[in-house]
Amino acid sequence: MSGNGLPEVIATDAAQENLAVTIEDGQAGEHLEPTLMGMEPYQWVSIAMLVLLIIAFAGAKVHKTIAGGLDNKIKAIRDNLDEAKALRAEAETLRAEYAAKIAGAEKDAEAMLENAQREADGIVAKAKDDTTAMIARRERMAQDKISAAERQAVDELRARAADASTAAAAKLIAVNHDAAADRALADEVIGQI
Repeated sequence: MSGNGLPEVIATDAAQENLAVTIEDGQAGEHLEPTLMGMEPYQWVSIAMLVLLIIAFAGAKVHKTIAGGLDNKIKAIRDNLDEAKALRAEAETLRAEYAAKIAGAEKDAEAMLENAQREADGIVAKAKDDTTAMIARRERMAQDKISAAERQAVDELRARAADASTAAAAKLIAVNHDAAADRALADEVIGQI
């Protein structure tokens, strides 16, 4: 670094000759820019751009190419917009169609639910009727069995009573009746005939 706080610059002899800097009282002087035919570099750049544009537009007809490219790009964008509109219309149609299908499916589901409820009610009612009829049949069968058992018990009781009375009568006859009483009874029966 130099004594004034600025970095040291190494310069060549050619650069030293083209640079005219005057230093007075420790201050830096004016820096001179290179020029060509009295024009600054930015002026030369402007002239070069102007010449390039004149050649491009006049000679190569670049403006037509640029306009054609822009027209093609505009057409492609319009085509894309038209396609997007058509797709949107198709999507809206599909959405409406599916909304109608969903509404129809909901109505069908409600009708199926109502039919299922009616069928379930019918099945429950039939089951109640069948159960009632089965209970009535079983009660009749039980009553018939009870009646049959009562008749059989009565018949068995009568048969036992008849057997017991026959046995008792035979015993009484055997005890109270002898051979003479048998002859008298036989004679009486013969006489009645």
